[in-house]
Amino acid sequence: MPRNGVRVRYQEAARGLLRSSVLDVMRELLTERDWSKITLGDIAAGAGVSRQTLYNEFGSRSGLAQAYALRLADDLVDHVEAGIVGNVDDVHVALRDGVANFFVDAAVDPLVRSLVAGEAKLDLLRLITLDAGPLLEQATGRLSRAFQHSWMAMTAAESDVIAHALVRIALSYIPTPPSPERDAPTELSVLLSPYVEAVRAARAQR
Repeated sequence: MPRNGVRVRYQEAARGLLRSSVLDVMRELLTERDWSKITLGDIAAGAGVSRQTLYNEFGSRSGLAQAYALRLADDLVDHVEAGIVGNVDDVHVALRDGVANFFVDAAVDPLVRSLVAGEAKLDLLRLITLDAGPLLEQATGRLSRAFQHSWMAMTAAESDVIAHALVRIALSYIPTPPSPERDAPTELSVLLSPYVEAVRAARAQR
């Protein structure tokens, strides 16, 4: 009989795989047709699970849509984390590359494309605007931990400030992308990196 800790980790891994598979199917279906024309039955069939499994995991159709939006926010954190790991001691490039790579991926996401084209329904638009609280909270928390546990070595309070600002600003570009003549990732890095540099400089003088 496996120990409880092993069983819990297995259950968490299985749940993560289920959510990932379902959201991948949802993304694929969104490339073919509008969200309003996609049923939970379509998604369940594509993922090889029952509709009841979807309800158990996501609660409702809106819960599934929110989970998809949350994964967009997680993508931002993943890219910024990669930028931090790949650019040790270069705050400007770390933030610039992280945001730039997120924008590249977001630009081809079917949900984002429908938002930019003005085709998405209000309920989807609200997920990243008026009802974006869960996205901001999850992404800010994850990114704050990345700033704390990397070479930036910021405190919880310090990292929360920049993490919240970066997430809020970066996500605001999803429904209203920057014009082609603006280098938004560089501008965002120029705006935010001095804060990290100042924090690190102050710590070095102590």
